[in-house]
Formats: sequence, C-alpha cells, structure tokens
Amino acid sequence: LNPIRLGFIKRHICQHFDRDAQAFDALKGLSVVDIGCGGGLITEPLTRLGADAIGLDAEEETVKVAAAHAAEGNLSIDYHCMTAEELAASGRQFDVVIALEVVEHVDGRPMFFDALANLTKPGGMIFMSTLNRTPKGYALGIVAAEYILRWLPRGTHDWRKFMRPSEVVGALRQRGFSLQELTGLVFDPIRRRFSEKPRDVEVNYILTATKDA
Repeated sequence: LNPIRLGFIKRHICQHFDRDAQAFDALKGLSVVDIGCGGGLITEPLTRLGADAIGLDAEEETVKVAAAHAAEGNLSIDYHCMTAEELAASGRQFDVVIALEVVEHVDGRPMFFDALANLTKPGGMIFMSTLNRTPKGYALGIVAAEYILRWLPRGTHDWRKFMRPSEVVGALRQRGFSLQELTGLVFDPIRRRFSEKPRDVEVNYILTATKDA
C-alpha cells in the first residue's frame, strides 16, 4: 500500500508546486507534516526527496522507533509525540499536511479538521486516506484485514468511525479547501498488491485538496 500512496502524494506535490518529479531533490524547500506518522513510512521517503518533514504520532513508543530508524539512515527528521491539535495551537503552518489512516481513529473530528486546516498554509495542500463506511469496507477493512489476513490487530478499527468520501470532502470544503483528486486504493489478491482505481472507493481511498490562497 505504501508505494501507491507515496506515488500519489509525490505526483500531486510536484504538480501543485511545479516541481520536476524526476529530480533527486524534487521536494527541496517544502515543509511537510506527517500526522499519525507511525514508523515513518511516508516521512522518510519525503525527507529523502528534499522535503523539510516532521512526523507526529500519539504513541510515544512509535515515535521512538521512527526516530531510531531515521538515525540509522542518517536522516534528520524531527518526530514528536503529540496530536495535530497540539501542533496547530503552536501556530506552525506547512506547505503540505499529510494524515493517512488517522481520521477513522479520531473522536473529536471537528477539532481535528480545524487543526488540519490551521496547519496548512494558504495555497498549501492536504492528503488524507481512510476507510469508507460501507458493507464492503466492513468486510475487507475489518473482517479480512483483522481476522482473516491478520494484517492488523483485532479491534484496530471501529466501522462506525469510518468516513464516506463525501463526509471528508465536505469537512475540508467547509474549511476553505478545494478537492483536486480522490481515488480508490484497491487490493488485488492474485497479484498481492494495491493499485489506484478512481471509480472504486468502497473500501480504501486517498484524496488531496488545496487550501484557498
């Protein structure tokens, strides 16, 4: 899943900021915050592409693991154990805000979306991915992923917290964002890999939106 998400992110950042996607340092000079960064699967490659990236995660142990892995790769990345709301309160803003597989775990969603908006510079962009609240989303996102394939620990997700694309897009539009692209992330069990499918957003999907300047 990660290479597909990373390709989507890099493509849109380069298009929006008029960067050469083939350049080794395509993202040089851009500030990025990766919310819910986990072990740094997105933060690290963006840093290698030249971005000034920081990572946030609410789990202290996860932040320690991410920092240790970055140090092993001689990457200078600031990781913080904090929430998006806490960082937004500091007044910092970024060219790019990333929140992948995070919103489905959030309780206070209005405050979370407010934080995302406050963290994004005018003219900046946001990337979000999550699971759709559909029967298929339940079957594959919970039953298959947690109980059959065991990609995730049981109880990781609550289907009631899944968000439909219209709900995510609506929340962003209320806060001054314009949708640029929304596409499904579909798993092929035969090839055992994910791919982008714009018309299939029933389970996983990713989107990007730009903030009004």
